[in-house]
Amino acid sequence: MTQIHVVSPTQDPVDEQLEQRQLAAKRKRGFAGLALVVALAAVGYCSWWWLVGSRYVSTDNAYTAAELAAVTPAVGGIVQAVAVVDTQAVKQGDVLVTLDDTDARLALAQAEANLALARRHVRSYLANDEMLAAQIKAREADEKRAAAQLLAAQADLARAKVDLTRREALVASGSVSGEELTNAKNALAQAEANLDAAKAASAQSQANRLSSIGSKKANASLIMDSTVETNPEVQLARARFEQAQVDLARTQIRAPVDGVVAKRQVQVGQRVQVGEPLMSVVPLQTVHVDANFKEVELSKVKVGQPVEVVADLYGDSQIYHGVVTGFSGGTGSAFSMIPAQNATGNWIKVVQRLPVRIELDAQELAARPLQVGLSMEATVDTSVEVTGPALAKNAPPAQRQE
Repeated sequence: MTQIHVVSPTQDPVDEQLEQRQLAAKRKRGFAGLALVVALAAVGYCSWWWLVGSRYVSTDNAYTAAELAAVTPAVGGIVQAVAVVDTQAVKQGDVLVTLDDTDARLALAQAEANLALARRHVRSYLANDEMLAAQIKAREADEKRAAAQLLAAQADLARAKVDLTRREALVASGSVSGEELTNAKNALAQAEANLDAAKAASAQSQANRLSSIGSKKANASLIMDSTVETNPEVQLARARFEQAQVDLARTQIRAPVDGVVAKRQVQVGQRVQVGEPLMSVVPLQTVHVDANFKEVELSKVKVGQPVEVVADLYGDSQIYHGVVTGFSGGTGSAFSMIPAQNATGNWIKVVQRLPVRIELDAQELAARPLQVGLSMEATVDTSVEVTGPALAKNAPPAQRQE
């Protein structure tokens, strides 16, 4: 733009030239200052990028989280007492809820009686084994006696046959009367009957011996390779007794971990079922941070890299130190109840965020506890190179291939 200077009739041309030179010098100094500011800004940006921007990635989309311990009953029953309230700190093993133990005590007494009865049964099996062994010997003796009686009956039959044959031969000469012949025939018939009875007795004695042997084998199978305490019947009764003891102990529901009680849902007099959620225990000593980084920021983030975390609760005065320990298996939108359907005509690309798990220093966490769900700001130092086993399996595929 051309500047028009109105020259006063009284202005000296020399003064006009001097003024123009001063204006030109001022413009030159302005351009030089602007160039210097731009140069300083460029140097400052390059320095920031070299020292900070290319080294650190940060996000304020981060929140504390913890693996909540659910408190559920292992046995059903009526709640007799509740010993804690929400926000109360508890130690592992502290009694939280007490159930009515009447049924459990009766079941324990019954199981104890069944265990004693099982021991008596096994002892009776051992006694039966000795009795059956003696019985087998008695049956063997009976079998021998029956065999001797059979031999005697056979001898009597042979003698009766001989007597009858002699008398039949003397009948024609009249030396033997008819009565003697009849008696001889009767004696033969009696001997035959005695022989049949002896054979039956011998067979019966043999069967009795085999039956006793079978009974002893059956009884031996109940006590084979075991004592009273190692017998399966006693072990089963003992297992039921121990289960009854466990069920009685479970009427007192204890804290699974150290932490703070949250989400209490149980009241005195309530009947609870197995597995019903009663409350949760938040282990504040193991709180971690889930930092949601943009996908374009994760190219240099690796498992094992150090992280500085600031909580809104304490402000910048308290800096927590942590380590990247893992990457989520998917973005939040992928795991939402209604996942995004990108195969549509009006698709618009949206930069996604991937949750990154950060474990905090235990000592710092103990000194300044954090509750679940607090807002955090996480800054990862990507300049630290991590190789070897420090790269977890759930790291991004591009990092696992390195």
